[in-house]
Amino acid sequence: MDNMKGLKRTNYCATLTMADVGKEVVVSGFVQRQRDLGSLIFIDLRDRSGIVQLAFDENTDKDIFDKAFTIRAEYVLMAKGIVRERSSKNKEIPTGDIEIDVKDLRLLSISETPPFEIAKADEVGDETTLRYRYLNLRNERLTKNIIMRHKIAKIAREYFYDNDFLEIETPMMIKSTPEGARDYVVPSRIHNGKFYALPQSPQIYKQLLMVAGFDRYIQLARCFRDEDLRADRQPEFTQIDLEMSFVDTDDIMDMAEGFIRKLMKETIDVDIPYPLPRLTYADAMNNYGSDKPDTRFDMHIKDISDWAGQTDFAVFTTAIENKGSVKAIVAKNAAETYTRKKIDKLTEFVKGIGAKGLAYIRWAEEEPSCSFGKFLKDDELQRLLDSLELEKGDCVFIVSDKTSMALSVMGAVRLKVAKELGIIPENKWNFLWITEMPFFEYDEELGQWVAMHHPFTMPMDESIPYLDTDKGLVKAKAFDLVLNGTELSSGSMRITDCQLQNKMFELLGMSQEEIDAKFGFLVEAYKYASPPHGGMGIGLDRLAMLICGADSLRDVTAFPKVQNASEIMSGAPSEIDTIQLDELGIDLKAREKE
Repeated sequence: MDNMKGLKRTNYCATLTMADVGKEVVVSGFVQRQRDLGSLIFIDLRDRSGIVQLAFDENTDKDIFDKAFTIRAEYVLMAKGIVRERSSKNKEIPTGDIEIDVKDLRLLSISETPPFEIAKADEVGDETTLRYRYLNLRNERLTKNIIMRHKIAKIAREYFYDNDFLEIETPMMIKSTPEGARDYVVPSRIHNGKFYALPQSPQIYKQLLMVAGFDRYIQLARCFRDEDLRADRQPEFTQIDLEMSFVDTDDIMDMAEGFIRKLMKETIDVDIPYPLPRLTYADAMNNYGSDKPDTRFDMHIKDISDWAGQTDFAVFTTAIENKGSVKAIVAKNAAETYTRKKIDKLTEFVKGIGAKGLAYIRWAEEEPSCSFGKFLKDDELQRLLDSLELEKGDCVFIVSDKTSMALSVMGAVRLKVAKELGIIPENKWNFLWITEMPFFEYDEELGQWVAMHHPFTMPMDESIPYLDTDKGLVKAKAFDLVLNGTELSSGSMRITDCQLQNKMFELLGMSQEEIDAKFGFLVEAYKYASPPHGGMGIGLDRLAMLICGADSLRDVTAFPKVQNASEIMSGAPSEIDTIQLDELGIDLKAREKE
């Protein structure tokens, strides 16, 4: 094996251009591939920036040529040479116009044959690529994603520093407090029988920083939630966390919009219109069936309850009599795609998410086909077609249920149909704010009202009288930032009155003893005065996922967890030995085999 003595890298591989022709350079990296053409040898050398071609020919020193002959994929090399124009150019890579005429070649490390070809890692199953994640990260796509994530973090820090924010770290081992998901807990050796929790967010600490007088706080905060995983969720994640004093909701939203505009311009050169559009929670649910709507396409939900209530179709009328509603969406030019068989599959889909069924109108022939036509009077179908402005080639999908269920189901149908019709435009960036959020939502499983955001959110002034009379009417000074149907951020103004904060805890079903035990230090802090403040946390991981066009958070996370919250590469989580358990005062009970 060679050493690096006398050589220092001068350039990253993919930064070389025609402007460098004639220059002596030193590059280093991994071998993508070696091509032996007899009197010619080419090596594609790869580093985090990309690939450059190393060339060896009849003018190359024989020892160097012979060494190049022995090189294999994933060997680590360092090469010195002269940049020259390629005779056979490759338009597929940025450095395709040039190559390096190698004068010195150092073999720094050899590799066994990898379990998969790095350039074709995307064709290999997750179990293998996650087992060898350090190899998978050499793949160009993942390398670019991780670099983009770094750029987002860098831009965030620069932007908020320039706006007088202080970066302050908050503890990673904290007191367990309810924030909507299960805590990851850490046993204490010194305090046997007691546990720290890993923070679901720095929420309480950043509010206390406002009480302490640090009026603008920023942190790229690591957060932990023990919840079921999916494509846009990991058990540990990063949020761009901020808090501001002496502000209102508009100030916080304006600050976030400035960051979004800077970010999109500097990462992918996209100009975002200012100000971002705003949509109330009620309008979002009524029009899109979602509090994080994808507005890149229309297909709004229509309320046809007035029309449906006059028909003899019991499915519709029963829902209305039970204070529900009938909702519809019109899918333009969908009749050819949505055959009867395809509609049957869509019906099974809606049943799988809680609906009782799916009614439809499909206008493929001269006359429209209506699944409930036999229950309609002579002109009722035509009146519906006219009100929905239906045309030949269109489809209508209808759900009747309690309103919240009907909207939720139609929101899911809207997205599914749009994807299957291929009408969601790519490379379109629809940011919007969702405002006037409900403070409470009713959890039917628990049989009680719970906080939709967190219990530190300030109710809207006009909603405070309803706290004791009708929780369903209470709105919060809260706002969510949404991009293309994905929630990026949740924020709000905070309660700073100790009596109101105590009351909100009580309304969420907490006893005074429980309030004192879990949040007594926060309520007490407010007794010593607090400036008005609010903030938000922007999901860095989700933002990176969307900007990179990735399908999953795994693709923008260096070492991700899989669906059962384990990490395949290292084998985490793992058992610990009995000595550690004894020190922690933990006695594991063996689970009986089922």
